[in-house]
Amino acid sequence: MANHKLGTLARHFGASTTPDHRALHDARATVDVLHGLIGRLGSVGVHTLEELSSYTSRVSDELRRKRHLADGLPSAPGVYVFKDERGEPLYVGTSVDIRARARSYFTASEQRRRMGEMVRLATEITPIVCATTLEAQVRELRLIAAHKPRYNRRSRHPERAWWLKLTDETFPRLSIVRSVGPDDLAYAGPFGTRGSAEEAMAALHDAVPLRQCLARLSPRRPTSACALADMGRCSAPCTGEVPVEDYAVTVAEAAAVLVGDSRAAVAALRERMAALSSQERFEEAGALRDRLADLVRAASRSQRAAPLASTAELVAARRTARGGWDLVCVRHGRLAGSSHSPVGADPMPYVAALRASAEVVAPPTGPGTSALPEETELVLRWLEAEGTRLVDIDGEWTCPVGGAAAAHRELAPALGWAS
Repeated sequence: MANHKLGTLARHFGASTTPDHRALHDARATVDVLHGLIGRLGSVGVHTLEELSSYTSRVSDELRRKRHLADGLPSAPGVYVFKDERGEPLYVGTSVDIRARARSYFTASEQRRRMGEMVRLATEITPIVCATTLEAQVRELRLIAAHKPRYNRRSRHPERAWWLKLTDETFPRLSIVRSVGPDDLAYAGPFGTRGSAEEAMAALHDAVPLRQCLARLSPRRPTSACALADMGRCSAPCTGEVPVEDYAVTVAEAAAVLVGDSRAAVAALRERMAALSSQERFEEAGALRDRLADLVRAASRSQRAAPLASTAELVAARRTARGGWDLVCVRHGRLAGSSHSPVGADPMPYVAALRASAEVVAPPTGPGTSALPEETELVLRWLEAEGTRLVDIDGEWTCPVGGAAAAHRELAPALGWAS
């Protein structure tokens, strides 16, 4: 149009009333123009007020016509799965309102290019209604790990995690491995990348003079020491001058950092950071800080998860914004079930029903075998959040008083770490 004046538009749409700056006449002409506009948008899949209010030319007609995929989805919390014509999952997500979130993918509010590509391939959206937000997050995690949808970027490969552990030999050393078993008593992780595991290993070597060579040593076949021994960074058991019992003390110090009291090691590393800073060696101090962060985070993660993984059953509750209680049942670190007790109801019958219907979970044979480590971390965050109440527990849920979790809480604000 030459312009957007009401008179111009009224003539274009053939309005029954000519606008003349009188209130009633202008209002009637405006209605006719509106009806003309709505009629034009109907051909591109705009049929409701909600669709009209979100209409924009930035959304292609092809994408807009696919909005019907969200019709009939529940306005409830849970998981939604976009699937292609073969029924294969393309993308998995969660929302407190499945229908509203799914519809947003067909509007201008969704600006991610890869999501636009995903929606063009989608032919179906499958909803999974969940009783609690934690259940939705866990289901999303499990579905992504099981199907590895190509448009999900995170959590697709939980099997690629790395662990840092002490080896089982006469003179133990640190080793980075893909998995740990029930016989591995001192470990930290999981790490998302091998690089972060190597940084954590370097931090522990900075704090404790463990040997760093890869050879299998014997107290009966001594060899010459390496440069690390001259630098005071290795106790040099290879020389035969360090008895197995004395080296075991060093190993115990390293094990304490991984599974017990890490205060002495953290204090030593902080003192070294301060010394480097006072010498204006700021890059070295920053590198040491980052290594310490990787070590403390990973040790905290495993120290918090291990007791929960060994707990046969834990039932907890938390009040919700919509009223009532969210209830969860956790067995060996795995979410076995969840439920919601509505406002005004006695929650205990709901707790009993939850325990009776919850999934049977076998004890783990190693970290992450009963549940993905990331799932256990989600459960822990929910349990540790303010307002959560412990209803019942079969087992012991504890963490070391001077463990890495306490060190992480203490250091995070001072060093600007993310929690």
